[in-house]
Amino acid sequence: MTTEKNLENKTKNYAVVDLFCGVGGLSHGFFLEGFNVIAGIDNDETCEYAFVSNNGGRYICEDIFKSEPSKIKNLFPEKSTKILVGCAPCQPFSRYNSFVKNVEESEDRKWALLLEFGKIIEAVQPDIISMENVPQLAKYNKKGVYSKFIKILEDNNYFVSNTEQIVFCPDYGVPQNRKRLVLLASKLGPINLIPPIYTPEKYPTVKDAIGDLAPISAGEIDKNDSLHRSQGLSELNKKRIRAALPGGSWRDWPNELHLDCHKKLKGRTFGDVYGRMRWTEPSPTLTTHCAAISNGRFGHPEQDRGISLREAAILQSFPKDYKFFNPKSKSFSSTNIQRHIGNAVPVKLGQAIAKSIKAHLNEFL
Repeated sequence: MTTEKNLENKTKNYAVVDLFCGVGGLSHGFFLEGFNVIAGIDNDETCEYAFVSNNGGRYICEDIFKSEPSKIKNLFPEKSTKILVGCAPCQPFSRYNSFVKNVEESEDRKWALLLEFGKIIEAVQPDIISMENVPQLAKYNKKGVYSKFIKILEDNNYFVSNTEQIVFCPDYGVPQNRKRLVLLASKLGPINLIPPIYTPEKYPTVKDAIGDLAPISAGEIDKNDSLHRSQGLSELNKKRIRAALPGGSWRDWPNELHLDCHKKLKGRTFGDVYGRMRWTEPSPTLTTHCAAISNGRFGHPEQDRGISLREAAILQSFPKDYKFFNPKSKSFSSTNIQRHIGNAVPVKLGQAIAKSIKAHLNEFL
């Protein structure tokens, strides 16, 4: 009979290495499920403090193209169950870039990151793989990159989950209307993501997530939480946010507040900028500019400001005490932290992936 203690010991033997780890959203999901987070690898040195402080593993600041697969393989302890996870940077696959011309050459390197992930898989031969990315990766499959990645898995004797599984993040407790592609693969047998945990009528809302945070003004920093800070606004933008309705946009403003670009045909297609979130729904999808009201419906539902960095992190389902910067450091970059939060895998999605892998391993090991 398998006891709870035995399951705990087994889980600690499940070793995770996270490629393109950022500040550790995906890793933290595994950490919360009791997995042993061995290391995260990313080329952004500004992510190190957050990754290590919250997940306990090593942070290796390195370009994946320059990483030696043998060294990645050696990160895993002997006799551990090897789990390799990652989310290759998704800018070339995003819907935004489908509107932008002449990005092909500059983005080729990022397309190649997914195939580099595949080369590392071939060399390391992990027991379990998780790959998370934007849904457009499967839809557009530019230059056959995604098909080639799947073929690498199949050629190396992996059982591969539904290759077009698009996850709606509120199904797993993320208070944000975010959709992600999730692929799982295993050497042991068939593997799939666990069924949704939440139904639409129970989806966590913006109010559930951030409704209890202290009120602050535009440009103010909460004295009890220095991450609970919002961007300052010009007098004109203060008038604009006051005129915005929850769930609305710049179209709610009187004409004298409109920008010149809004009067052009192209500007009319971006109706969500300068809007407020609704208390009663999950938030819009957060981006790397999620604290700026000019970049989306990122206005607070009631207070006349954009959401704070802490609120953005919570809407990405990071715990309320997640550490993003060293308090002893004399420098603080709101731009970096905003980017870190927007780029992260939502923690609760990472936790759902970890639960799925745990269930799979408990079945086959």
